[in-house]
Amino acid sequence: MLELRNIYFSITKDGEELDLLHDIALNLPRGHFTAIVGPSGCGKSTLLKTIAGLNIESAGEIHWMKRNLLEDGDLLPNEFGYVPQFSIAYEQLTVDESVDSASRLRVRAWGREARDAIVDRALDQAGLTDIADRRVSVLSGGQKRRLGLAMELVANPPLLLCDEVTSGLDPKSEDEIVHLLADLAHNQNRTVVNVTHSLANLQLYDSIIVLYAGCLAYHGPPSAMPHYFSVEHAEDVYPALGKRSPEQWHSSWSKHRRFYYDKLGLELPKKPSEAHDHDALPEEDKIEEEGGELQEDDTTTLIAKPVAIEELETENVEEKSEDVDITSTEELSTDAAQEVDDEADLEDDDESEDSGQTIQEVARRPGVLAQFILLLSRRYKIFFRDRTQLILHLAILIGFPALVAIFTIDGIDPLLRPSQLTGSAYQQIQENIDVRESRMISGSFVSGLIMFQIVLLTLMGANNSAREVAGERNIPEKEKLGGLRPSAYLASKIVFLSMMVIVQSLWMAAFVEFFWNLPGSIESHAILLLLVNGAMTGICLGISAMMRSADQANLLSIYLVGFQLPLSGAILALPKLFEPIIRPFISAYWSWSGSVSALDSDYGQAVRTVSETGISPNQLCVIMLSIHIAAGLVIAMFGLRKTMWQA
Repeated sequence: MLELRNIYFSITKDGEELDLLHDIALNLPRGHFTAIVGPSGCGKSTLLKTIAGLNIESAGEIHWMKRNLLEDGDLLPNEFGYVPQFSIAYEQLTVDESVDSASRLRVRAWGREARDAIVDRALDQAGLTDIADRRVSVLSGGQKRRLGLAMELVANPPLLLCDEVTSGLDPKSEDEIVHLLADLAHNQNRTVVNVTHSLANLQLYDSIIVLYAGCLAYHGPPSAMPHYFSVEHAEDVYPALGKRSPEQWHSSWSKHRRFYYDKLGLELPKKPSEAHDHDALPEEDKIEEEGGELQEDDTTTLIAKPVAIEELETENVEEKSEDVDITSTEELSTDAAQEVDDEADLEDDDESEDSGQTIQEVARRPGVLAQFILLLSRRYKIFFRDRTQLILHLAILIGFPALVAIFTIDGIDPLLRPSQLTGSAYQQIQENIDVRESRMISGSFVSGLIMFQIVLLTLMGANNSAREVAGERNIPEKEKLGGLRPSAYLASKIVFLSMMVIVQSLWMAAFVEFFWNLPGSIESHAILLLLVNGAMTGICLGISAMMRSADQANLLSIYLVGFQLPLSGAILALPKLFEPIIRPFISAYWSWSGSVSALDSDYGQAVRTVSETGISPNQLCVIMLSIHIAAGLVIAMFGLRKTMWQA
């Protein structure tokens, strides 16, 4: 059983505390299908996310299967499924591959047959068997919602939370999804909670939860809801809510919920374990705690029928007590009471017995290595199927080195050296001028050419990873909720991006070397190119992991690359005051400086002749770039451990 005990969820806005959820108390047994309805902004999704653990309650307790989640830890990843309203599948994968991927991330299974059985069962339950080989990109809205359900059903969770999964669908698709959810609840002893704005198909639900401005206004059978709100049709409930304040609806429901819970066969929610002060309880909770009943001369009776709408519009309404027109139990018609009885044939989860389809135990999660292997193989599959990205990467891989080669096609003029011959003073002065000009020209050319390669590789690094996490933010966030370990996700990204960095950097070094014989150690130069690409890739991966959207990550990464050239000191030296503060953070400087220090002594001296920026030792540059890589990965891990839903 899922039990919410006086749940509050508050935020601070403009310096004041605002309750998005106010004193929510309800019970939901196993095998129960319920809808959370209410006007837009009433707290429906907030309540669902609080149950799922995405929002941490400000007060109160959530109990699941007799466990206090506040004290005993959150729901286990495979104890519940959470289906958001946005798509949680990669467009490049097929339906079967998406469900198989979810299965391999969430459920430990031995052997191909066991794995196929899990996938086939989920596809069959979601009604997707006939389209299992279709790409996600071609699915309709209703089919994508079914896919989201199938990806949760691989773990066979006893609790299924659905957030607006029918929004934006046509009536036929909405009807199919609601029937599917009802079957998942009733046929498998599963608790299913569906957040919806629609009031269609209410007859399929066992109970309806009505929220109004964060307050619980009703939780009972759908057939009794119109009577409770004094309206003829369910569609009239939303306008009726506006006739009273949220606090009035909440107070009224607290007084009269016992009757509806009796008809549903449910116990009233208990008070939080920390609330022992009887005097602190609201008056209606004292009555329930003491087992007493309201007397006939009270202004309210045990069963609530709210004030009639037309009476709320009279001039004397403010002089009436809050529930002055609430009728007695006898006013509930015999037919309505019978409908309530028909929908109240529910049993507590401790006593329920189901067929072989009853959920027996929580599935075990795969280990870190198994998740890593699946994520890495899936990333390569997506990469090679995304033709746009593939063409872009190939163009950059070929185009950037070719761009550098254009400037080196004529090679480097050999350095002039002073002759040993004696001559006139004029000849010696002219020779010294020629030697100095040769050194300045060659030094500027070599320094600029090295920096050109470095800047292009920093662009490659930003392109590699700026969108790597932020561009798919919803999917890893959802998979983390289902048991994905951030370490496995980050490891798969590191391996995938490392291969790109190695290919790009070594190809740049080899391609340019073919046109320009580097006057120094090509190995040292290649290593420094590799490290600067890796540093920018790692840092931009960290940025991507910290940002909520791909646009934010992309923009910040572009700015970061743009500052590399002017702040490196290769063109203009930094002011002495800022140099020790800025230089440690500029990857381009350390790669440029290390490459210059690895040049032949004559060319290295030539670069020093034209540069006012100091050249650091090669070993120090390697260490600093390695620190940049490590810092980026630490930031990435920190970002991946945070919960950041985009929608």
